Amino acid sequence: MSEIESSTPQARGPVDHSVRDQIVEAAEAHFSHYGYDKTTVSDLAKAIGFSKAYIYKFFDSKQAIGEAICSKTLSTIVAAVEEAVAGATTPTEKFRRLFKTLAATGVSLFFNERKLYDIAAHSAGEGWPSAQAYCERIRGILTEVIREGREAGEFERKTPLDETVHAIDLVMQPYVNPLLLQYNLDRVEEAPTQLSNLVLRSLAP
Repeated sequence: MSEIESSTPQARGPVDHSVRDQIVEAAEAHFSHYGYDKTTVSDLAKAIGFSKAYIYKFFDSKQAIGEAICSKTLSTIVAAVEEAVAGATTPTEKFRRLFKTLAATGVSLFFNERKLYDIAAHSAGEGWPSAQAYCERIRGILTEVIREGREAGEFERKTPLDETVHAIDLVMQPYVNPLLLQYNLDRVEEAPTQLSNLVLRSLAP
């Protein structure tokens, strides 16, 4: 599983991964406690013990630091999805696990790491490169599942593949998009299963 990467410029000056990682780890802890919006680069510099100017040698903005944290968080979700899908034996079961795992990991992040969840939601709302890359990765996994289902004769093949994937992605959005999930938590126990059943019926050959 490759790491979700951001196209936002991050490196400025020394290519010292240990220091960059130290900044990201400290920022993650600070954001987790105080929240992304309420934290400034000056706050991070004070918490880490570096000067603000020194942090800017490695990251060109607070968003660049947030991007690094967001990429790490979203990569964890993608890894969980890939593992779940890999453990299924049929395309139908792979789709069920894909949807269920996306919703479950999002809910877990919401309740257990709320501040980090807020960064992910913020990134989705602002269209950060890390959020866009995450969506592309999920659509890629979904596309492979649908393609495999068609080849196995489990799913219909009349509708263009890209149209099918796009429609299913729209159905999944309220429970996989961090920005939208927080407004759909009251139905998260049953909705993913009900929507999965609906989608699978529509895919029947």
